[in-house]
Amino acid sequence: MKKRLLQVSAIVSTGLTLTAAVIGFVISNRLMYMKKKDENLILERETSAKRYDEVWYAQVKKSERWIQSENGYPIKAIFLEPHDTKRYVVICHGVTETKVNSFKYARMFERLGFNSVVYDHRRHGESGGKTTSFGHYEKLDLKAVVEALRLHVGPDLFFGIHGESMGGATTLLYAGMEDTAAFYVIDCAYSDISKQILHVMKTTQPIRSSLALKLAAVFMKLRDGYSISTVSPIEAVAHIKNPVLFIHSLEDEFVLPEMSQEMFDIKPDPKAINFFAEGAHAQSYNKYPEEYEKTVAEFLDANGLMTSEM
Repeated sequence: MKKRLLQVSAIVSTGLTLTAAVIGFVISNRLMYMKKKDENLILERETSAKRYDEVWYAQVKKSERWIQSENGYPIKAIFLEPHDTKRYVVICHGVTETKVNSFKYARMFERLGFNSVVYDHRRHGESGGKTTSFGHYEKLDLKAVVEALRLHVGPDLFFGIHGESMGGATTLLYAGMEDTAAFYVIDCAYSDISKQILHVMKTTQPIRSSLALKLAAVFMKLRDGYSISTVSPIEAVAHIKNPVLFIHSLEDEFVLPEMSQEMFDIKPDPKAINFFAEGAHAQSYNKYPEEYEKTVAEFLDANGLMTSEM
């Protein structure tokens, strides 16, 4: 009888272990290889919405560049230079998007007197990289883009960084590591990827427990070499001294607006925050383009970052 119980116990234990392994593998796979939007559809969307102007792009001074990441793959970037200036903004798009989604912000900063750099995150668009890491490896890619911009412009470079969603989280992680930009505009970034994943799991997935997240974290550490506990922009925020503008839509149900509020509360001055009343995730600019630009301009002006140089 005792032998029989031991056999049953061993079978149950093996079954639970296999189940846990399957759950961890499946969830980590979905995260590492998150389904991306079709690149042609992104271009069609931005063009039809008149956020991407083909005539402007054909005429604007620009140079396409391949930038080598210390992670071991090339990053595709475009330096957009409509002005004779050394003032630039690096623009970081969100997960599943491409640099095409960044052109609308490039046009906005062009009106504010800045040149810009748009680029594809790892595993997105034309850039290399096999997995998405939600800011962990992406922050090093951003560092490489900034270093390439420094080499291009020289010691008089004045630059800021704009990040949307994962791009915003990446920007904060970079700034917590190297607070070298004059300013940061952070649009609908998550404060902590573990909390964000758990929120998405609870609202969209049949497997919703924190145990499932822990299993996924183990597999991501084994498969992609990093701990998701380190992807915590809210921890980085406390170390950022330069001005940060947080932007979020109150209707955002994907990344909750309270995440921006929590980071704003922790960020030392100077800082600012603006909530737009309507709009889904990453739709604040699309919904309120004029108000969005005014918010950014007022933030720059309030911190002495505007210039008449054009």
